[in-house]
Amino acid sequence: MKLFLSFVSALSLATVSFAAAADYHIVAHFNIGGTGGYDYLRVDPVARRLYVAHEKRVEVLDADTGKKVGEIGPATRAHGIALAPELNHGFVTSGVDDLITMFDLKTLATLKQVKSTGSNPDAIEYDPESKKIYVGNHGSGEIVVIDPASGEITGTLALGGKLEGIAFDGRGQGYVIAEDKAAVHVFDTHTLKAKATWAFAPGEGGTGLAVDAANHRLFASCGNNKMVVLDSDSGKFVASAVIGDDPDGLTFDPKNHRIFTSNVDGTLTVIQQDSADKYSVLQNVKTPPTSKTIAFDAKTGNVITCAPQYGPKPARVAGGPAPKAPIIPGSFEAVVVGQ
Repeated sequence: MKLFLSFVSALSLATVSFAAAADYHIVAHFNIGGTGGYDYLRVDPVARRLYVAHEKRVEVLDADTGKKVGEIGPATRAHGIALAPELNHGFVTSGVDDLITMFDLKTLATLKQVKSTGSNPDAIEYDPESKKIYVGNHGSGEIVVIDPASGEITGTLALGGKLEGIAFDGRGQGYVIAEDKAAVHVFDTHTLKAKATWAFAPGEGGTGLAVDAANHRLFASCGNNKMVVLDSDSGKFVASAVIGDDPDGLTFDPKNHRIFTSNVDGTLTVIQQDSADKYSVLQNVKTPPTSKTIAFDAKTGNVITCAPQYGPKPARVAGGPAPKAPIIPGSFEAVVVGQ
């Protein structure tokens, strides 16, 4: 009887968890306006700020109301944002002029700009374990290491490939996607030495990356409608799940064991980690088309993406390139997805 009741209890919990997890929807729209391209998002769950890389600046919003509280810039092409809250410093990458800007988290004032040691600095992350900032040069394939206190570059590791998402396991191991190799480079954050390169097969390409440190799992959003799971210690393939088309971002909620991918086709895929080795798609939330980047708010459990609206494509000129739909001025917004 006790075994039966335990089974019923576990089944009930699983049913409740599934029902709750399948109820994600858009809960807020934060209008930002303006024109131009966009890239990474970052939430500061304690200070309640949302950072949005938007063309030549980083827009800073109140994470609860969407009210603009300031901006960081100017930047030639804002890409990624990393935060080192214990030092009151943040960092922004700019891809055209190869600059990395250090700013004050409270005032948003620029404190320093340093030139990257390679081209097109893109993804940027802070690793609390090694207490360093890591930048991925998308154009030239190096990891650049920055002291978050001084803002000075302390090392460079050449890895190769078009570097995208960066993540850490909290035990001295770092990971960075090489999109054009459909693989992830593994490096030692203490010695700054390369350790391995692991393929994402059956995944192709790869952009978004996250680590489940407790279960030693690595998650990557790949370009052929797959989220791939690897063992973060050995690189062994564990599982995959079907996601939306052309994903750019991925984030992980360790409390509820859920992975989210943001997809250019206008979907946000919600995946449940049933166990370290088993994953199931719970939902594909409808989002605005090209909502390709993503951030997780650890306080609310919400995920945030962003996109503008587009007008109709102009007619194609004979012999000319394929036309692109124009961005409607003033339509750019952050979109909050929650339960």
